[in-house]
Amino acid sequence: MYSNIMVPVDLAHVERLAKALDTAADLARHYGASVCYVGVTTSAPGEAAHNPAEFEARLEALGAAQAERHGAAVSTRTIVSNDPAIDLDDKLIGAVQETGADLVVMASHMPGLMEHVFASNAGYVASHAAVSVFVVR
Repeated sequence: MYSNIMVPVDLAHVERLAKALDTAADLARHYGASVCYVGVTTSAPGEAAHNPAEFEARLEALGAAQAERHGAAVSTRTIVSNDPAIDLDDKLIGAVQETGADLVVMASHMPGLMEHVFASNAGYVASHAAVSVFVVR
């Protein structure tokens, strides 16, 4: 049913991703699918890394750790953005097409007041992606 699962990751908050990472690994195992971890960064120093090369190395390390832990075929994709706060949603939608994903598994957070005013990233991807999106809370 699914052959390529895309998992957007925020390296600044990896500790909040465990449930989504485990869900993606379980689905990959069930369907014999590969998993592509996608991260969006900026060229300026940030919380997750000092530069895109460091970010990419951290993302690859996460992918390798997940592959070792779960035994799934894994790849990573780093996307550099001028301003991830503004164009993260569009970058993720583009990554769905670029990676050939047929399922997106992504973490979300409990909705609060801000989600009634501004849409969440997971909500945007679920609304605009041409593939199925599994939002994990």
